[in-house]
Amino acid sequence: MPHRHLPAAKVLLVDDEPARLLDLELVLRKLGADLVCAASGGQALHEAEQVAAEQVRRVAAELAESDRRKTEFLATLAHELRNPLAPPRNGLHVLRLSRDEAARTRSWQMMDRQLTQMVHLTDDLLDAARISTGKIALKLQRVELRTVIESALETSEPLIAQAGHALEVDLPAPPVWLNVDATRIAQVLANLLYNAAKYTAAHGHIRLSARCEDADLVRVVRNNGVGMTAQTLPRVFERFTPVSIPGQHPPGGLGIGLALVRALVEMHGGNVTAESEGAVQASTFTAPLPALEGPSGAAGEVPGPQVAPGAGLNVLLVDDNVDAAESMAIILQMDGHATRVASHGHKALEIATDFKPQAVFLDIGMPGMDGYQVAKALLSEHVAHRPVLIALTGWGTKQDRARTKAAGFDYHLTKPASIEVVEQLLESLHVAA
Repeated sequence: MPHRHLPAAKVLLVDDEPARLLDLELVLRKLGADLVCAASGGQALHEAEQVAAEQVRRVAAELAESDRRKTEFLATLAHELRNPLAPPRNGLHVLRLSRDEAARTRSWQMMDRQLTQMVHLTDDLLDAARISTGKIALKLQRVELRTVIESALETSEPLIAQAGHALEVDLPAPPVWLNVDATRIAQVLANLLYNAAKYTAAHGHIRLSARCEDADLVRVVRNNGVGMTAQTLPRVFERFTPVSIPGQHPPGGLGIGLALVRALVEMHGGNVTAESEGAVQASTFTAPLPALEGPSGAAGEVPGPQVAPGAGLNVLLVDDNVDAAESMAIILQMDGHATRVASHGHKALEIATDFKPQAVFLDIGMPGMDGYQVAKALLSEHVAHRPVLIALTGWGTKQDRARTKAAGFDYHLTKPASIEVVEQLLESLHVAA
């Protein structure tokens, strides 16, 4: 039988999971090899073609499912980003027109909650991307469990209170010490509490507990919410897989919060599990982590800066987002600081000549003269009275921070920076001054 030449084919693989792409590529390469080997025999070739067709159908189905999940994710992302925007718009209307002090207070409290929710969502999106590309490095430190819990509660309690949930916290009486990245573990707990609050009907019950078992600290978050089916449980920690309970609760979220929880816990050498007895039962999330035997020397807590009395600092805010700069300037003026605002680099240098700022908040990605160029000019023109340079930017990776440090910046804050962080930073500079 003459050798049969098989037509060449080109296959384009598109997926958001590199590991899965590699698996699919290997499958297709094997198929090609099998077809070549079988080309000399008619029956064998027919069987190989059948196997190839079935495996190609499976590959196509997996790619179609991946594409469906990605499309669903983008639609959900648009929904989740729009939702927190409506209440602040309404709140601004109330603040502009109402003279009722109680209504105004409720409005700004609501606006604060919604903005916090948007920041939380954006942070999760960025962290999910950083973890998938290996760009998150843990900053391990000795820290007491209660410190981490308090940080997590600061983030999640507004949503819990808004839904009228009862929150029970049960911690061991003696101090429990951990060697962890305190910020990331607080983020893990906040995400679990946030998830519990979201999937629990109003006036529900959420319990956060911790206990020591052997050398591990086991943390448990339990709620009496909608629960999960046996089909949902195996996939609950997968990326872009929001929990959906038919007839009980509409699917919500982007499906990244719990995936982020698993990734961060595993980076600490722990693991996280989910349990539920069914769609109408409670859910329990358990996350063990290695615990330390006890404190040695310092408690591991960094005291906040002390507030110094007297006049404030000269602060220059440089950002092409004028609303962001001017709103922060108003707050800093209320704190007693003298402020100036510039919307571009050349204006900043002009103001700095007479104003002589002691601290400069610099946006990096400005059109024309960017933040790095402004920083270089400020450092060369104000050698005798060098201002403290603070990068205020949407870029916050390890490489971004290294670049701002190399450019002469003293601090790096990621947008939107917490007002409390900005105030504490300026207070510490004031003390040093």
